[in-house]
Amino acid sequence: MPGKVTLVGAGPGDPGLLTRKGLEALQKAEVVVYDRLVSPAILAMMPETAEQINVGKQASRHPVPQEQINRILLDKALEGKNVVRLKGGDPFLFGRGGEELELLAEHGVPFEEVPGISSSIAAPAYGGIPVTHRDCCSSLHIITGHQRSGKTLDIDFEALVRTRGTLVFLMGVSALPDICAGLLAAGMEPATPAAVVERGTTPAQRRISAALAALPEAAEAAKVESPAVIVVGGVCALAEQFDWFDKLPLKGRHVVVTRPKERVGTLAARLRELGADVWEYPCIATRPLDPCPAMDDAMERLGDYEWLALTSPAGADALWRWLEAKGKDARALGGLRLAAIGPGTARALAAHGLRPDYVPAVYDAAHLGAGLPAAGRVLILRAQEGSPALTEALAKRNIGFNDVATYRTVYENPRSRELRELVEGEGVTLVTFTSASTVKGFVSSVGEDADFSRVVGACIGAQTAAEAEKHGIPVRVAREATMDALVELIAAL
Repeated sequence: MPGKVTLVGAGPGDPGLLTRKGLEALQKAEVVVYDRLVSPAILAMMPETAEQINVGKQASRHPVPQEQINRILLDKALEGKNVVRLKGGDPFLFGRGGEELELLAEHGVPFEEVPGISSSIAAPAYGGIPVTHRDCCSSLHIITGHQRSGKTLDIDFEALVRTRGTLVFLMGVSALPDICAGLLAAGMEPATPAAVVERGTTPAQRRISAALAALPEAAEAAKVESPAVIVVGGVCALAEQFDWFDKLPLKGRHVVVTRPKERVGTLAARLRELGADVWEYPCIATRPLDPCPAMDDAMERLGDYEWLALTSPAGADALWRWLEAKGKDARALGGLRLAAIGPGTARALAAHGLRPDYVPAVYDAAHLGAGLPAAGRVLILRAQEGSPALTEALAKRNIGFNDVATYRTVYENPRSRELRELVEGEGVTLVTFTSASTVKGFVSSVGEDADFSRVVGACIGAQTAAEAEKHGIPVRVAREATMDALVELIAAL
């Protein structure tokens, strides 16, 4: 039985513009065949188990010819695989999606097309340009500006001018002078508002606005490169009034997020909402200790404890995983009081219907140990490399405890070379550290001999900052150990 091919439009760049249906298809994929214009943030959503094939098409250079791409899709589907063809923008809008389906149809391979948000709409919108406005036009026309080598543009400029509508040219950067000259020759007013939106919807977006006659010179002076969208029409005059994207507080700022892959999403998404260019480089991962005799023994004797203390969401996950593996649920914890080191751990417990009885005012191990209102023995479930501050504080108060490692933290980053180049490149880069472990993982990935002077570490707490300072990383510390405070800190830097 053949598999299935799903053409998925990845949108213009902003990962938030990937549709829910597109994301669902991507997460089920066994093979992903993707293009250059798919954003790294969306590529990071691919399943780790999926075969990933980069066919990297870009202007005037096609490392993998279209016919070969078509064949790859067919061959992988005939192997019985669930294949996703991930394309920038919308597959059926100058995306050659129809060509890729023809061969599949000939061989009876099931297929589906998931539309994507087109850059023809999204890039102008992020540049403050509504492609229609009743005071300016009553139609929108999307034209390919792609110019075959040695060929002239095959565009009826006179017909376009007669429409009096908004004109959006895709793939037209190299042909921009010819496009403007064609419109002027067909009678369009030289003063007609126009714009080029480069890398639309991404933090690197630039909008270059000018009158039609002056646009080629303005674009050349700005050294505009592909991908870019050309917009011509009265709506371009609204760009300054309606520009919202360039006003975001983190627009143009580069932020590296080092959290574990399973927890990177929330912080990365919030930073992107503020306009940041977020690079996701998970530098640590958590691995359950399985088998874990110490946890088995402790959990079978819960009656010996008054409190169960958790110091991370991973610890909460380990607790629930143990309960499910033993055929138990929250009722097994009925005689215990629960302590969480901070709001993140509390939320992880809440996801399983559990509410902590105690969260310290300051979210770190030392304050958890110093403030826990315990009279009896405490069971601690945490990482193998847990901070000694918690147990030291309990011991100082003569409170008995059993410190059980339920998972270990490993330092891994398959993109270490890429991360080092980023750290040692030009400009200052913000790096988020949400634990001392993320600092250790970051340093391990980059290399201890690296020059960290261009990096600013945005740290969630004093202990995390102290670890960063050990390695010569300049730091700034959030006012409290929460994601809200960390985002607030980054926005203020």
